[in-house]
Amino acid sequence: MPSQKALIRRPSPRLAEGLVTHIERAKVDVDLAVEQWEAYAEALRTHGWETVEVDPADDCPDSVFVEDTVVVFRNVALISRPGAESRRGETAGVEEAVARLGCSVNWIWEPGTLDGGDILKVGDTVYVGRGGRTNAAGVQQLRAAFEPLGARVVAVPVSKVLHLKSAVTALPDGTVIGHEPLVDTPSLFPRFLAVPEESGAHVVLLGGGKLLMAESAPKTAELLADLSHEPVLVDISEFEKLEGCVTCLSVRLRELYV
Repeated sequence: MPSQKALIRRPSPRLAEGLVTHIERAKVDVDLAVEQWEAYAEALRTHGWETVEVDPADDCPDSVFVEDTVVVFRNVALISRPGAESRRGETAGVEEAVARLGCSVNWIWEPGTLDGGDILKVGDTVYVGRGGRTNAAGVQQLRAAFEPLGARVVAVPVSKVLHLKSAVTALPDGTVIGHEPLVDTPSLFPRFLAVPEESGAHVVLLGGGKLLMAESAPKTAELLADLSHEPVLVDISEFEKLEGCVTCLSVRLRELYV
């Protein structure tokens, strides 16, 4: 049976020191962030996901954003080489976690850089954001790892946000959604739906038409509910201060066969 496992990682005590690139720095309440993270993890479990906690990386302020450290296609895990050098210490614990789950492990090697937040999978199509934390060598290595497994890799320019999935994610039917002012080239996607809020561009597919979304996107939640989806809202305000969103707080493993 396909798995429904989600890798998560407890926030570092140094979370407030996390990187920001496209927004002004705001004061982060670390205690509140931990509460929000626990509620996020509980929302995953409530909707049928088994959470797998990666060993903490307390010296890495951004380590809660576990999605950036690995990309999984079928049973192959590609350990990233983050574009921000300060984040490269985050990958060792994630590598151990995916190996324990039975993944075949590959790596992005220098000079390649790749952040998992730059990867959007829609069926067998793997969109990869190019321009921020992921470089051309990283895209090339991603192709080499996943195209032999049947993936179709499509590079997408990213210039207005931190990661591709800061701009777009996808609904269960494959429609890509995004806040249009932050999407470089909406025409690259076969089906694109504009949403009214920046944080409304971020959804995690929980299954059964349910979409995990941030509370900060009520208008988008209403829009998607009108389209017969069921939004499940969580408060992630402290992570949004660090350009985080619902996708980057977990790695959803849907295709592991156990």
